[in-house]
Amino acid sequence: MAEQYLSGDYRTEDDSNEQLIRPHYLRDFQGQVDLKANLAVFIQAARERKESLDHVFLSGPPGLGKTTLAGIMANEMGVEFKATSAPALEKPKDLAGILTTLTEGTVFFIDEIHRLKPAMEEMLYIGMEDFEVDWVVGQGPSARTMRIPIPRFTLIGATTKAGLVAGPLYSRFGIAVRMDFYNNHDISSIIRRSASILEVEIRDGAIDLLARSSRGTPRVANRLLRRMRDFAQVLSDGVITVEVIREGLQRLEIDSYGLEKHDREILRTIIEKYQGGPVGAETLAISVGEATESLEDFYEPYLIQRGFLQRTSRGRVVTDMAYKHLNMDKIKDENQDLLF
Repeated sequence: MAEQYLSGDYRTEDDSNEQLIRPHYLRDFQGQVDLKANLAVFIQAARERKESLDHVFLSGPPGLGKTTLAGIMANEMGVEFKATSAPALEKPKDLAGILTTLTEGTVFFIDEIHRLKPAMEEMLYIGMEDFEVDWVVGQGPSARTMRIPIPRFTLIGATTKAGLVAGPLYSRFGIAVRMDFYNNHDISSIIRRSASILEVEIRDGAIDLLARSSRGTPRVANRLLRRMRDFAQVLSDGVITVEVIREGLQRLEIDSYGLEKHDREILRTIIEKYQGGPVGAETLAISVGEATESLEDFYEPYLIQRGFLQRTSRGRVVTDMAYKHLNMDKIKDENQDLLF
């Protein structure tokens, strides 16, 4: 039993491990081959001209490595890296305080950039184009605006909702990058690299099985690898085998498609309560006790990508594949003939 291994004096190493396995240069970043090839060209050209890298817009589902890639660009350029998130910037002075302390060439990363307030977007327009910041001096009738020069910098904005970014802001990014889910081969490479860094032995068959269950997402793959390491250490001989993976996935309620318990609950809710759909995102979120943003950002992209769910103009609809995977029969709506 696992309890015999526990004591009152222990602490998690997940945070330090996360920093350890995070790649710092393009050569170590697995997958996204075309994206890396283009970035390598842009970075090399900027270095040869001794210029700052153009502003970069990163979009895609969570967990694909947008923050990691931003740090890599700073490392490749050999410049300072500063990071924040849009919700943390409450007032224009917060953003101005950061911009005025940047050094030449700094990579300034803003996560969730679609959540920036309009006043800060306008400040960024000037900063990104003219490398100046508007600063209000004084109060009341005597107040006046001064433009303060700032060093040339690279803004990297990341978002899971590119469609919510204001057009004028988006147009100021010279490089736009869309990150997609990883294929199993690339996820296997990530798992193999992370296992080597963590000094954990994992069999080839176990790598393949774990990759198929990782939702095409490096963050999920690394999280599952750490949990499988725990199961192997406590329940086995420390080696991650196919049997350890199967036991671990069963305990974590993750199936062969990488669907977690909540993924299946979402699909079942649509089938049982809404006859397979369509159902709106807000209604569905309330039904499963989840925030609409989490439903749209984390769960839906993978369910759609794997073919279990469709978005239509009328709402979310499960596919035949979902019925088959859950071993459920279609529920006929008695009023179906009356629907338009």
